[in-house]
Amino acid sequence: MDYLSREGSPISQELWDKIDESVTSIARKILKGRKFLNLYGPLGAGVQSINIDTTEVEEIEENPRIITGRRYEQLPLIYEDFSLLWRDLETSEQTGMPIDLSAAERAAVAISKKEDELIFFGNEKLKYEGILTAKGITKLQKGDWNEGENPVKDITAGLTKFLECGLVGREALILSPNVLLQLQRIQPGTGITEYERLSKLLNGNIFSTPVLGSNKVVLVNAEPQNMDLVIGQDIATSYLETKDLNHYFRIIETILPRIKNKDAVILFE
Repeated sequence: MDYLSREGSPISQELWDKIDESVTSIARKILKGRKFLNLYGPLGAGVQSINIDTTEVEEIEENPRIITGRRYEQLPLIYEDFSLLWRDLETSEQTGMPIDLSAAERAAVAISKKEDELIFFGNEKLKYEGILTAKGITKLQKGDWNEGENPVKDITAGLTKFLECGLVGREALILSPNVLLQLQRIQPGTGITEYERLSKLLNGNIFSTPVLGSNKVVLVNAEPQNMDLVIGQDIATSYLETKDLNHYFRIIETILPRIKNKDAVILFE
């Protein structure tokens, strides 16, 4: 089934290729969650739900910390629309001028932002958990990152917490843009910036995204047994309709972040 409605559309394969290239190129530049999360999929557009297994921490005298739970969640559909004017397409065909795909690129920016917002904040209305909003994650006090060695001290404390929980493997630090700027100061007596010190500590796995807003710092152990990103339908562009001779498109994807181990997330507040 051509559920993207491409085969019956009046859009040439050459133009489809250009749209796909523009959309995926923009998404790769913007998406941050995919840079540290393991990707589970793509599973296909027909997959509508996925299981989430978690370990619930309960103090049972005979055998503590072994309660496990499984639930099933629907993969939410994320989409963003854009249009191309028929006159622009005709001008390109008659003159050989390249088609301006700014509308498609803006839509790609928007859907990329929606994906990262779902990964980090979930959706309260639909009861989806995000990395920063999941119940049971660890929260530590954040020092003033404009002073002394507080950034290194805080992150070292977080890494120590992981080790205490038996978590080893790939860690990643995700920051608000303003916090990233605070790390650009040179630490007295070292000749290097706080960013460089943390980068060495985390093997370069430091990321920043504006969807976090201001003053957000989260450290994760991103091994797939702790968290991943389920992809049903990966980012793809479909044809919607022709209206007033103009062409309307929809970029779609179905995704769901799975936080399987809440101990693998540390939020600094």
